[in-house]
Amino acid sequence: MAAAQETVTIKKLTRRFSVHPKRALEGRLYAKTDYQRPGIDTTSSLSRLCHRSTARISGLDGGWRMSGNTPASNVVLVTIDSLRADAVGAYADSQYTPVLDSLAADGAVFENAFATGNWTPFSFPSILGARPVFADSGQIGVDQSPTLASVLSEADTTSDITTAGFNAANGFLTSHWGYDQGFDQFEPFVADTGSDLYSRYLATHPTVEAWIQLATSPVRRLRSWLGRKSTDRPFLDASRMFDVESAAKQFIDDTSSPFFLWVHYMDAHTPYVPAPRYIREVSEDRLGTHQMLHAHVRTGLGRTVDERTLDELRTLYKAAVRQIDASVGRLREALSTAGIADETAIVVAGDHGEEFQDHGHLAHYPKLYDELIRVPLIISTPDGQSQRIARPTGLDAIPPTVTDLLGVDPAPDWTRGSVLPAMSDGPLAPDPDSDADPADPVVSVAVRGEEVTQQPIPRSLDDGELLVSVRDKEWTYIEHAETGVAELYHRPTDPAQQDDRAVDPSPEAREVMNEFGAVARRHHQSLQEHTPEAPGKEVNADLSARLEALGYR
Repeated sequence: MAAAQETVTIKKLTRRFSVHPKRALEGRLYAKTDYQRPGIDTTSSLSRLCHRSTARISGLDGGWRMSGNTPASNVVLVTIDSLRADAVGAYADSQYTPVLDSLAADGAVFENAFATGNWTPFSFPSILGARPVFADSGQIGVDQSPTLASVLSEADTTSDITTAGFNAANGFLTSHWGYDQGFDQFEPFVADTGSDLYSRYLATHPTVEAWIQLATSPVRRLRSWLGRKSTDRPFLDASRMFDVESAAKQFIDDTSSPFFLWVHYMDAHTPYVPAPRYIREVSEDRLGTHQMLHAHVRTGLGRTVDERTLDELRTLYKAAVRQIDASVGRLREALSTAGIADETAIVVAGDHGEEFQDHGHLAHYPKLYDELIRVPLIISTPDGQSQRIARPTGLDAIPPTVTDLLGVDPAPDWTRGSVLPAMSDGPLAPDPDSDADPADPVVSVAVRGEEVTQQPIPRSLDDGELLVSVRDKEWTYIEHAETGVAELYHRPTDPAQQDDRAVDPSPEAREVMNEFGAVARRHHQSLQEHTPEAPGKEVNADLSARLEALGYR
């Protein structure tokens, strides 16, 4: 046992400082050039590191980290598009997500985690910038916000934190919207759609491309079988899952600690086209392909979604989530192979949810009910323990939590504090040097057109009607900002949010409406203070085609 522990420790030292194993044991460490920074006593830092590592080999120390009070040396943030909370086994026993469930078993599950918007451009300013959408520029994106990667890259730490971001072709998470800021490596995988009419048609009609790939799938599956290749590949890899996974694993293999890695998956976004093996895993159907064909034909042709089609869509969605789950498992294997799994924290979150006619529609139209706003948030730390945390939190807690994990000060303008104190059974007290309060209610927004099925891509609040919701542990309050029409739901007794308590409010409900209504109006007023001075940047043809492929026109 001691020999195995010694081998792993020496491997870590070798990766971090490019040293010979024997020299590491003797305490003679030589740092790489990129770890030598002005004003830093490299020799003493390495001496302290060697002392901790030698103590661990001798069994005298309980652990090894980048610094004595830093919970992790590395952080991997996994965000999953359109992932509702009850699609994960840790939140619903009927679901099959063994990898995410294993992370939950060794970490913290936040039972009341909420996205700050109903879709990606409204939720990600909080996830990577801890700021509300529209708050800094009056537009979507993070061009003028202090992003997580920027804070980490500019941090005054002994060792530079290497940052990388790999996005599976979500057109809203590109450099166009400022999401490349602070990343040493950044790849959105939004490919050139080509100039010919056929290529551009397929780029904007992914369901048609799915049918084409479905028709040719027997040939591709036969090639995979003859070549002894993986059967994990989906029918339509427009999500670029394997590209993202490969880039992330290469980064893990090539990069010395400390690092921050962000990976964004798109497979749970429409259209759901998982590999057949995952359809079989989550259902009793041994074939599965006919479900995909039938469901996509009916929805693609605009037919009525009957119960059979709805069940098929749910099955395909579950299979797509399981496909992502398996990919996350392969990333964990890469961390283990690199010898850094036990010094790496993993944060998993959905950026928003997905509706299956819970309130009359599919996908994620501009509404603010739980199927779109309640998302999974799982944090697994090297020294963590299994726990479930009922305190409500917004996804804007992710940036300060990541900086907390890596021992870096958060940006003062971030709107929420770290949740690590809650994971240590401590109080969620606000940082005295910041306006962020981790115990604040969670505010979420949506912008809709004249009809609920109209979801404009707003450059400002003038491009649609604003809806604002406010949530705590029990209540959901939703207000139409222009008309003042409000809804109120008590989630413990009405989890499906079908009984509007605002219609005939009790004294308790009236008190909640008054309190949360004031929060919603203050949020609306704060957003109006940042009216954009000029129109947003024009979207190029390739990015426009990718957004159209996701259903946004």
